[in-house]
Amino acid sequence: MSDELDAVLAGVALPAAPPMCDELERELGALAPVRARNPRRDLALVIGASLAYAGAFLAILRLRRDLDGLPMGWLAAYAAAWFAGFASLAWLAIVPPRGQMMPRWRAAGIGAVIASILFIAGGILLHQEAPNSVYYGWDKFHRGHWCLEIGLATAIVPATLGAIVLRGVLPVGSRWAAAALGAAGGSLGGLVLHLHCPIADGVHLGIVHGGVVLVSAVLAAAIAPRAKMSP
Repeated sequence: MSDELDAVLAGVALPAAPPMCDELERELGALAPVRARNPRRDLALVIGASLAYAGAFLAILRLRRDLDGLPMGWLAAYAAAWFAGFASLAWLAIVPPRGQMMPRWRAAGIGAVIASILFIAGGILLHQEAPNSVYYGWDKFHRGHWCLEIGLATAIVPATLGAIVLRGVLPVGSRWAAAALGAAGGSLGGLVLHLHCPIADGVHLGIVHGGVVLVSAVLAAAIAPRAKMSP
């Protein structure tokens, strides 16, 4: 290397570089511009498609039969909390801070943990009922597995779409971001259950409905990184 540098400094011409092989020249000629990632558009796609899927799923399941007897303020506030959990966790996992390329994977992971705790505690402590609501309690707790399955079925779409738009984006922190996507999907599943399930006891609402967020986060953290979220 020092001999070549000395030759350049001395004004001696270096040998010409060897020509490219035909295969390399064809590959370089076939290169096309790559469209830059648009995180806000990706977020809008994930939220819009997930809400459409959840709405269609809820239309098939039908609204809860005790809807008219529930306090409307509680019903609306709890629905807003479910939606806020879904949208905010998806935003943390997908949209990076201004001027940066990587999403907020640390904040997203912490948000997934906090959302899981709050929705489980909220279901246990803040449940409301109507005269025609259903009560399971601990005696019939095992019957609530249907709600867990409905919640996870709802969570699949936002978690999967989020993993797709984040393919190759996260060199580190992919499991935390995946957990946030799962928790976001679980929050959407909780919203569907909130509007569909007439079971009103705190054990069911906290452990099953709120537990959908936790289970979805754990499953997504275990599975989604395999979808090549890391480069």
